[in-house]
Amino acid sequence: MNATLHRIRILIRKELIAILKDPRSRLVLVVPVIMQSLLFGYAATFDLNEVPYALLDTDRSKASTQFVNVLDGSGVFDRVMNLSSANQIGEVIGKKRALLVIHLPANFERDILSGRGGVVQVIADGRNSNTGNVAASYVTAAVDRFNTEWNQQRGASGPPLTIDTRAWYNPNLETRWAMIPSLIGALSMLQVLMLSALSVAREREQGTFDQLLVTPLRPTEIMIGKAVPPILIGLTQSSIIFLVARFWFGIPFQGSLLTLYSGLLLFTTAAVGIGLALSAFSKTMQQAMLYTFVLLMPMMLLSGLTSAISNMPKAMQYLTYANPLRYAIDLVRRVYLEGAGFGYLYHDMWPLVIIALVTLPVAVWLFRHRLV
Repeated sequence: MNATLHRIRILIRKELIAILKDPRSRLVLVVPVIMQSLLFGYAATFDLNEVPYALLDTDRSKASTQFVNVLDGSGVFDRVMNLSSANQIGEVIGKKRALLVIHLPANFERDILSGRGGVVQVIADGRNSNTGNVAASYVTAAVDRFNTEWNQQRGASGPPLTIDTRAWYNPNLETRWAMIPSLIGALSMLQVLMLSALSVAREREQGTFDQLLVTPLRPTEIMIGKAVPPILIGLTQSSIIFLVARFWFGIPFQGSLLTLYSGLLLFTTAAVGIGLALSAFSKTMQQAMLYTFVLLMPMMLLSGLTSAISNMPKAMQYLTYANPLRYAIDLVRRVYLEGAGFGYLYHDMWPLVIIALVTLPVAVWLFRHRLV
């Protein structure tokens, strides 16, 4: 065991030296993630085409039914459930069963008819800012449409309805609060995939692959030595983006660092497994880079970073299950903004474990058999 650990430690040191010996390489590992996180933080925005919502109608009057018909007939809102109690709101928002909850309080119709004006309470999930800003604007449009119809039917004037909006986990509904934490996983994945994909291909292209095979190192030990440096660099880059989010943009961190880095470790391990499989399959560094870029863009698009997964076609939604970035983004957002613990993150963690357990053995098998 000591001899095995010693050999792995030597190979890890060799890989780190190969990556970090060039000052320009060190610069590329640090500067781009800072620039990209700042760029995304200031420039990126979200669009939303569908708003799944839960309805809590405690009035059950003609007026409340008319307003709900306006929502459901808008083509934007999709009612996914009806609630019977305000105590259910926390569970619905926390478990992401709906993007927002529409609450029509008791005496809703009576307040409208009395001239005091009814209130539509909107509880939005602020962990994803498109849920808040865009959905709130859609609710505003629905309220305006209801007000117009109500006044025309009764010859009244003045707005019978107003909106009371509350965003959970992101009270100011800032896009930056949803985007920057997501980048903790997304931006680090770029370098993790690239470094791991180039590791074995670089050995082949430089002519040291055969030398590596005749060393006392076993294929599994070689893969561990190849995997650890990209994992360490990925966690370092995630830490840089975390510091940018926390101290530059001032986004408060609600969760536990232990929970966050446990999830990030699983994510980077799964990403490295994919990268090593690509590397073992590639004959040259050029092939490895090409495979990485071909795979990287779909993984980014199918991660939920720029558009909600629920808005994608069903076939695309099924593809996201094999994408480790999907789970990493959801995990980081929940830990960073919500303060979720391990008990609420199992549905994000166990798929990452499965992806790592599949891709790493595949990489070892490809490396051992030298199929290409």
